[in-house]
Amino acid sequence: MHRDYSSSIYVDFPEHDRFDYPTNIIRVTAGYGGESLLIVSEEKTALYDCGMAYCHEGLVSNIKKALKLHHRSGIDFILISHTHYDHIGALPYILKEYPDAVVCGAEKSKSVFASEGAKKTMKRLGESARDNFVDSKEPVSVDGLRIDHIVRDGDEIRLSDHEYIKVLETKGHTDCSMTYVLEPYSIMFACESTGVLRNTQLIHTAILKSFSDTLESADKCKAYGAKHIIGPHYGIVPDSFVDKYFDLYKSFANEEKEKILYWYDEGMSFDELMAKYEEEYWSEERGKAQPKAAFLENAKYTIKHIVEVFKK
Repeated sequence: MHRDYSSSIYVDFPEHDRFDYPTNIIRVTAGYGGESLLIVSEEKTALYDCGMAYCHEGLVSNIKKALKLHHRSGIDFILISHTHYDHIGALPYILKEYPDAVVCGAEKSKSVFASEGAKKTMKRLGESARDNFVDSKEPVSVDGLRIDHIVRDGDEIRLSDHEYIKVLETKGHTDCSMTYVLEPYSIMFACESTGVLRNTQLIHTAILKSFSDTLESADKCKAYGAKHIIGPHYGIVPDSFVDKYFDLYKSFANEEKEKILYWYDEGMSFDELMAKYEEEYWSEERGKAQPKAAFLENAKYTIKHIVEVFKK
């Protein structure tokens, strides 16, 4: 079956507002390409992801306004879904404003933040996003990236006597990808290991590390049985779609794998595979949310992984 990947990436479900969050979750996102959400519990606050570096001033301003509105003075926790530039780009700037915030993430995140090579990639892609979205030449900082509290599968981060964050390890997109669930409200903050919802019939995949891990992560998230899902780069998923979400992701993941393997069996070189992948999955609409340099970077790892695992 041919799917239309050229359709608008931000077609909402009928009569559904993807940014209509519960009152204890405030969208503080600034700019394009990376979401950031402030969770306000009865006692503590937690920031989920930090968005891109180029829009850090707007993000910090939004955080300050949200904290003031809820009569809070700071951030207690920062939850890192994974260490890609569009999720942690503004972290150094946020930590300058809120140095006492406890940054929570996977053990692998700590070693990524210590890697000079990884930081060079974050800086390069962060500046590519800056050039793509704004008219600025301000250098992107990757100084001060840190993990203060390593979290593992099944851990809980207490926000108040009865409110907490449940941690799920969900590898596949990266080895440091984590999913968080705000309890007792059963609100799951899904990560990119289980795709990026674009519209009613499209979930983009980003299998950079492990095809099998990403399917296991989808099964784990579905089995958890959250009542609500917040999808990365999307927003809150309609409750009527929650039961279908992870199954739809798996169908797209398998479809993408089969396409890559088919092209490979046709004798395509790696460069030809990249060109075919771009032809199939890239569009100008997609470029409104993701710089092409980042898309191509992801495509490179996805294709290499699929071919190496299933053909070599």
